[in-house]
Amino acid sequence: MRFITFEKHDGTIRSGVLLDSDLVIDMREATDGKLPGCMIEFLEQSESNMRIAKGLLQLSLGDKGAYPLNKVRLLAPLPHPKSFRDFYAFEQHVKSARENRGLEMIPEWYQIPVFYFSNHLAIKGPEDKISKPADCHWLDYELEVACIIGKQGRNITAQEAEDYIFGYCILNDWSARDLQRQEMKVGLGPAKGKDFATSIGPWIISKDEMEPLRLGKGFDISMKARINGILLSEGNMKDIYYSFGEMIERASTGVTLYPGELIGSGTVGTGCILELGTEVHRWLQPGDEVELEIDKLGVLKNSIIEVR
Repeated sequence: MRFITFEKHDGTIRSGVLLDSDLVIDMREATDGKLPGCMIEFLEQSESNMRIAKGLLQLSLGDKGAYPLNKVRLLAPLPHPKSFRDFYAFEQHVKSARENRGLEMIPEWYQIPVFYFSNHLAIKGPEDKISKPADCHWLDYELEVACIIGKQGRNITAQEAEDYIFGYCILNDWSARDLQRQEMKVGLGPAKGKDFATSIGPWIISKDEMEPLRLGKGFDISMKARINGILLSEGNMKDIYYSFGEMIERASTGVTLYPGELIGSGTVGTGCILELGTEVHRWLQPGDEVELEIDKLGVLKNSIIEVR
């Protein structure tokens, strides 16, 4: 199932399901309130809510709560996650990005999956405009997959972690590389290099849809990024070094994870300008359109604008 959050013509914001027929189902309206109208509330009781939601797959145009996709505006599928941790799980990206800065690989990277917290209140959705920070000159995109936690847990092992995952979506971890470089020299961060925007969407796909594609520690899904229609990045999630299970184990050690928390994979190999190098493409500028495409997860498109 593909879960979305959308805005109706009257300005009402609801969460629901996107059918293959390009039909949007308002899950609250269609179930007469048995299902909640926002994604966070749905996730808080995800197991019981999923049993009801499966009945929505049988609906068609004309049924209560059913709307054509072209009559609504898609928003970030989880507009207000409870937290956002971003990991650093693709070896090729880490190696290449460091080599481009004249740095060797960090041996400790192979010992534990590491992450940072970013701003969970700066989530953007499909077609949203991304404001370039006024003092940023090295604006970058990052091509990632995210998982969404659907069940509360603490000290979760990697083997148990699948039970705690609700689904997956595309994530673009926008990065102000010059601000990031400056602050991380002090030994903290990233913070201002990342906190202005993170895009997710266009939908969250339920984990059962992904299972047939499982390969290695990830999934056999192609990951691509285009700037102004030009293909720059191309990778595959099957190449991930740390599984989402291993990430969840690390994140939940001594800490309770709650439904509605967002976890990013980190950038796939070739998945940003920092890694590719500015001889391949300049840093992003206002007017640029960035399009991330991942098999099964859809296309996430955003344009850069100037801060006024």
